[in-house]
Amino acid sequence: MAEKVLMKGNEAIAEAAIQAGCRHYFGYPITPQTELAAYMAKRMPKIGGVFLQAESEIAAINMVYGVAGTGKRVMTSSSSPGISLKQEGISYIAGADLPALIINVQRGGPGLGGIQPSQSDYFQATKGGGHGDYHLIVLAPASVQEMADLTVKGFDLSEKYRVPAMLLADGTMGQMMEPVELSEVTPEPHDKSWAVTGTMGKRKHNIINSLYLNPEKLEQKNYERYERYAQIEKNECMWEEFLMEDAQFCVVAFGIAARVSKNAVIAARKEGIKVGMIRPITLWPFPEKVLAKAAETCKAFLSVELSMGQMIEDVKLSIDCKRPVRLCNRTGGMIPSPDQVLDSIRQMAKEVE
Repeated sequence: MAEKVLMKGNEAIAEAAIQAGCRHYFGYPITPQTELAAYMAKRMPKIGGVFLQAESEIAAINMVYGVAGTGKRVMTSSSSPGISLKQEGISYIAGADLPALIINVQRGGPGLGGIQPSQSDYFQATKGGGHGDYHLIVLAPASVQEMADLTVKGFDLSEKYRVPAMLLADGTMGQMMEPVELSEVTPEPHDKSWAVTGTMGKRKHNIINSLYLNPEKLEQKNYERYERYAQIEKNECMWEEFLMEDAQFCVVAFGIAARVSKNAVIAARKEGIKVGMIRPITLWPFPEKVLAKAAETCKAFLSVELSMGQMIEDVKLSIDCKRPVRLCNRTGGMIPSPDQVLDSIRQMAKEVE
């Protein structure tokens, strides 16, 4: 077993990416993820990798596009306003069916907002973000260990399905320090016969492209891509259930909001309120079936978010609006306290009873 070391979440992502075989990183500094870029700047030259601080976020994502086309593991990271600048390039990468890992350590918005933690990029991450019909695989860690583990998972899933993946953390996760176990990973073998690596006169040229002037061909490509998306929804959905066996009420939360909510759920149980929690680990695909099953026995749901209420829409859709869904939230860089979540649980139980 590998020895645990104390690391910041941002640093854990960087080291996990290196252990997973990533040797190409392109980015631009922005709080609260700058430690990730700084770590890569220090480590990559020592292991024969490439670190490049691009002149802008737009340049960085297009460098990712280039390396992704060669089949190499490549990563970029930023925070909310920077990710917004990358959206066109992310859409190109998705349209070219390329694997890449994008890290978003969220801060408050809109606009430049603030540098404190947020979850208000949920819509941007899970509904596409850029132009066109596409999805990203979106992973939401709730600990520093998961920051590392889901980085590795993101690379694997991205390569398996040729779909870009995003690790959607928040500023707290990036800055938090916890013991983490890191070990070198042997990447899963995936077919990369599509990559542009030079033909050596032995095969036809591969072409990396997202432009289809023939509308019938573009339609066909979109249908083919959504067949892969259906396989991801079927096979790769991840979630955690906490005290849901006999729950009459259900809290839904991810990231730091889930850690806060777990304490509130425990406190509510001590008061006799039978409440549990479902924590989505994949925000796309969203654990719709798990929530739909919970709606068969739970009387009401509480969505806890660091936003004005975004995931709550997916909660309502998952349960087909069969049960009341309440929102407990803070925004602008504020985090709900366990007492605030507990009060919301009490109110939810009182209203339904």
